[in-house]
Amino acid sequence: MPRFRLVLEELPAYRPGKAVVGSDGRSFKLSSNESPYDPLPSVVEAVAVAAREMHRYPDPACVGLTEALAGRYGVPVEHVALGAGSVTVAQQLLETVGEPGAEVIYAWRSFEAYPLLADLAGVTSVRVPLVDEAHDLEAMAAAVTSRTRLIFVCSPNNPTGTVSRADELTAFLDRVPEDVLVVLDEAYHEYVRDADVPDGVRVYADRPNVAVLRTFSKAYGLAGLRVGYLIGHEPVAAAVRKTMVPFAVNALAQAAAVASLAAEDQLLERVEAVVKERARVRDGLLGQGWAVPPTEANFVWLRLGERTMAFAERCAADGVAVRPFAGEGARVSIGSPEANDVLLAAAEAFGAG
Repeated sequence: MPRFRLVLEELPAYRPGKAVVGSDGRSFKLSSNESPYDPLPSVVEAVAVAAREMHRYPDPACVGLTEALAGRYGVPVEHVALGAGSVTVAQQLLETVGEPGAEVIYAWRSFEAYPLLADLAGVTSVRVPLVDEAHDLEAMAAAVTSRTRLIFVCSPNNPTGTVSRADELTAFLDRVPEDVLVVLDEAYHEYVRDADVPDGVRVYADRPNVAVLRTFSKAYGLAGLRVGYLIGHEPVAAAVRKTMVPFAVNALAQAAAVASLAAEDQLLERVEAVVKERARVRDGLLGQGWAVPPTEANFVWLRLGERTMAFAERCAADGVAVRPFAGEGARVSIGSPEANDVLLAAAEAFGAG
C-alpha cells in the first residue's frame, strides 16, 4: 500500500454548488455565483477560432492575456501572474510561503477553499471570526506573529457579501509588517457599488507587500474555462509564476479572456443588471422579515442557524439550488429575474421565522 501524506486522511473535500430539479421540472442553480447570462457571441467566436489549434500546446507564459491585463489596469506586465482560476492562484501563493511553522490568517467564515489550500501547502491556518458578518481587521492585525507569512482579505467576502472599507483597510495595512504578504481577494470586485470600498489595484501600487486576486469566472462569465490572475509587485508576481503548473491556463481560456476584456463594456452592462436584481432580491427578502446584510457581491447571505438545511430543502423542492452551510446560513446567487422570483416565493413560503 503506498504511503501518502497524513493530512489527506482528514482533508475535507471541496463541496461545489449543485443543481436541483423541482417537482415541476424547473431548475435554477443559485448555488455557485455563476453569471446568469450566456457567453457573448464575440467570446464564443474567439474560442471557436482557438479550438482550431487545440492540437497545439497553449502559450505557457500567457503573453497575450498578460499584456491585455497589464494594459487594462495600467500596470507593468511583470506585475501580472496567471492561473487556472483565482483559487489556483491562491494555491500558488500559498506554495510560495508554505514551509513548516508558517501561518496564514483569514477571516472565518470566508472562502471555503482557504483552509483546504492551507492544509495542502503545509501551513497553519489562523481563523479570525467575522463580526456582524464582516472581517474584523483589527483582530486580524492583532493575530499576526513572527510566523505569519500571508493574510487573505476577501472583499466582498464569500459567502456573506460584506466588504472592507478604505479607512479600516488602510489602518489594517499600516499595522501589518512589511514581510507579511496581504492578498486582497477581489473575485467579486466588479459588483461593488459602495464608493468607500477601495480598488485593490490602486491600493497595491505603493505597498510592495499587497497583491490583488481577480477572476474571469464571475462578472466575465468564464467559470467553465478557469482563468484567474494576480496583480502584485514584481517579486510577488514572479514567485507566483514559478509555482504555476506549465500550460495550466489552456488556449481556449486565454482566447476567451482576451476577447472578454475587449468586450468589457458589454459585459459590465450585464453586471449592472445583476446589481439591480441584487437590490430587488434583498429588498424582497427584507420585506419578508429576513435579516440580510448589505452585499456588494452577486449573492445574498441568510443567517439561518439550525434552519439552514431545511431552507435549502424547501428551495430545492421548487427547483432552486442554494449553497447551504449547515448550522450557519445559506448563500444565494443572483440569477435571472425568473429564478429570483422563484427564490423569493420559496423564501416567503418557508417563512423568516
